Amino acid sequence: MNTKLAEAVGQRIVQMRRSKGLPQEKLALLAEIDRSYMSRIERGKINITLEKLYKIADTLGCDVKELLP
Repeated sequence: MNTKLAEAVGQRIVQMRRSKGLPQEKLALLAEIDRSYMSRIERGKINITLEKLYKIADTLGCDVKELLP
């Protein structure tokens, strides 16, 4: 697992989420992802699937490339 990449993606998700004024729990609910799983994604503790990355991007109303470092 590339921890630095997972952390960078997680940080980008946090930045985008905060810029939209969404609490983590609300993003998780809208993206249909468990809140604890979303927490691990944002902290870079796990590698997420492309499917989940696209779902998060769609929920945030951004292009998936904006979530990539």
